[in-house]
Amino acid sequence: MKILFIGDIVGEPGRRAVHILLPRLRKHHAVDFVIANGENSAGGNGITPRLAAELFGAGIDVLTSGDHLWDQKEVLELLRAEPRFLRPVNYPEDTPGRGAGVFTVQSPSSAPGRLVQIAVLNAQGRAFMTALDNPFRVVPPVIARLRAETNIIFVDFHAEATSEKIAFARLLDGTVSAVVGTHTHVQTADEQILPGGTAYLSDAGFTGPHESVLGREIAPVIQRFVTNMPQRFEVAKHRVLLHGALVTIEVDTGCASRIERISEPL
Repeated sequence: MKILFIGDIVGEPGRRAVHILLPRLRKHHAVDFVIANGENSAGGNGITPRLAAELFGAGIDVLTSGDHLWDQKEVLELLRAEPRFLRPVNYPEDTPGRGAGVFTVQSPSSAPGRLVQIAVLNAQGRAFMTALDNPFRVVPPVIARLRAETNIIFVDFHAEATSEKIAFARLLDGTVSAVVGTHTHVQTADEQILPGGTAYLSDAGFTGPHESVLGREIAPVIQRFVTNMPQRFEVAKHRVLLHGALVTIEVDTGCASRIERISEPL
C-alpha cells in the first residue's frame, strides 16, 4: 500500500497547494492514505478547527502537529473533538488530545477487498526545542501497544536536530513502517530503507511558498538577523511547492519497500 506524507503546510499558499495538487497526486501514485503536518496552516502559526476541516475535505486522512500546536486558542476544540488530529505523544498524559491513532483503509490498491489498519504516531524532539517528555523512552511502549492492532505504523517525528531524528529512527527500526521528520522546512535527500525495513527521511520539507525564508517573507527575516530587533514575519506568496514523501509498505509485514521524495510545483 502507498502512504503519502505531506510536509508542514504553511498558510494559505500551502492549503491552496493541497487543494489543487492532492487529487492529482492521489490518482497518479495510486495513494491509499494521506498524512500531513498541519501545525503551520493558520497563517503560518498553528491550526484551527475550520482549517482542519478544510484540509480533511481536500483529501487528507490524518493531521499531525508539533511545537506550534498551541498558537491558536481554538486548537483545544480540535484536540477534544477530532480523533484524526494528533499532537505529540510525549506531552504529559493529561494533555488534551492524543498522540497516536489507528485508522482503517478499505480495500487498498495492493490488497483489494481487505480492511487494513494503519497506525499514525506524532512525536516531538527535544534538542533545540521546548523540552517535552523524552521520546526515546515514551514512544517504544506506545509502539508496542499499537503493534497489537497493526504492523503498519507511520511516525511523524517533529524535531530540529538531524542527529536526534536519525537516532530516533534507528531506535524504532524494525518496529515501525516509516519515520519521517518535520519542522525544519528543508527537504533532505537522505531517503532510505533502514536494515529492519523502516523507511526514513530526515525532513519532508514544507508545503507552501518557497520564494521565502522557510515560508516567510524574506526582507523581515534578513532585517531580524541584521538588527536583532523584532519583526513581523508574514507568510510569503510565490513559488509554491508541495513537499512530502511517498512510502510503499508491504501490507502483510508492515515493512517499507520504497520511499521517494515528492516536490510538486503548483
